Amino acid sequence: MTLHKGASESDRKQTGHPVNPFYGEADPVAGMETAPPQHTLPDGPLSPHTAYQFVHDELMLDGNSRLNLATFVTTWMEPQAGVLMAECRDKNMIDKDEYPRTAELEKRCVAMLSDLWHAPDPAAAVGCSTTGSSEACMLAGMAFKRRWMQRNKDRYPAKARPNLVMGANVQVCWEKFCNFWEVEARTVPMEGDRFHLDAASAAELCDENTIGVVAILGSTFDGSYEPVADICAALDELQEKRGWDIPVHVDGASGAMIAPFLDPELRWDFRLPRVASINTSGHKYGLVYPGVGWALWRDTKALPEELVFRVNYLGGDMPTFALNFSRPGAQVAAQYYTFLRLGRAGFRAVQQATRDVACSMAERIGALGDFRLLTKGDQLPVFAFTTADHVTAFDVFDVSRRMRERGWLVPAYTFPPNREDLSVLRVVCRNGFSMDLADLFLADLEQLLTELREQPGPMKRPENVATAFHH
Repeated sequence: MTLHKGASESDRKQTGHPVNPFYGEADPVAGMETAPPQHTLPDGPLSPHTAYQFVHDELMLDGNSRLNLATFVTTWMEPQAGVLMAECRDKNMIDKDEYPRTAELEKRCVAMLSDLWHAPDPAAAVGCSTTGSSEACMLAGMAFKRRWMQRNKDRYPAKARPNLVMGANVQVCWEKFCNFWEVEARTVPMEGDRFHLDAASAAELCDENTIGVVAILGSTFDGSYEPVADICAALDELQEKRGWDIPVHVDGASGAMIAPFLDPELRWDFRLPRVASINTSGHKYGLVYPGVGWALWRDTKALPEELVFRVNYLGGDMPTFALNFSRPGAQVAAQYYTFLRLGRAGFRAVQQATRDVACSMAERIGALGDFRLLTKGDQLPVFAFTTADHVTAFDVFDVSRRMRERGWLVPAYTFPPNREDLSVLRVVCRNGFSMDLADLFLADLEQLLTELREQPGPMKRPENVATAFHH
């Protein structure tokens, strides 16, 4: 979560503003003439209506989530899913003894994913729900490190420091993992037109202290798949030459719910023996509101038993592997609803429609002449583009700023090492972002381009603001 500071002295001393008479009339607290404080607790209660109205009015200034083309997170679900989530939001997911049917739905979701991702023995695969892919990645990294420690009891920690190999394009959760769990992060920088990890570079950074390699099925930066099968093959060769048996984790936060339906021949999952674990975000292309993720391991050998805790103070024997404890069961119920509601054919249709929108938008933006496409939306329904070489009147940050004026949230940012020189815009297409909305987006973009082309040059930004978006 974002780190916040407490209120300043001036914030705490702020006086309340006059209140619209309708607020006061609706509130039974006699004499209410000013708004309650914002940074300290009010002296007394408000009526439900008044408290709701204060919060509701302030949230009106948030962006429209349906027009947010920065986020991968699901922003639309069917009304029935919303009702189901409301019915389950008071159930504590961790309390499996009191809510056994919710626990059963979680178990069924794990079984469905193990089948979808071709676990060699679905009954042997193990997994759990998480608050999202960030927690799932932390759990996968912990399993990597613990397995490595078991193999190197005589060398760790005095004689060896574990390392994790990944591309510079990984999501920030992997940097957090390496920092929090004292693992050396070995990142492969981008080079030229290669914007993600490749097999040769991954193998080159590995040694006897490598706990694993992370392959991304759908890069956050441009939507491209990393070559998981090639990476596994390179590690197979490395094991033959050096004897190092290095496992692979597939961070399929987005792609693990796209590839099984749209790219069924692509070998990236448990069909590759070196893939030890996979994660995905149910709240991304799993089509569920935030926050739910999933982490699965090939079998119990890939997940050390000593990482699993068993508690009985909520009733019954409860094996648990998580960073969090209490959380609502609503998202897990919604995930099972979505699996049940769509099935394979339904998921295929929804994801194909989303990819069609992305490919169409990318093609039309490329045809404008002002931009150069980096990706085309034909892997994840995501594409990145930058200004064409001949464009000098504006940059991607100008486009992002001007589109925001029309309600569209389009992130502009620089790429990681060694391509910090490259600044791009990225569009994420999700379920609920229709071809009609895409047409509106293109119409607004074309209209503002006529103005941007007349600028004398890109607008200056504060020196300490490198990007308009942070991964």
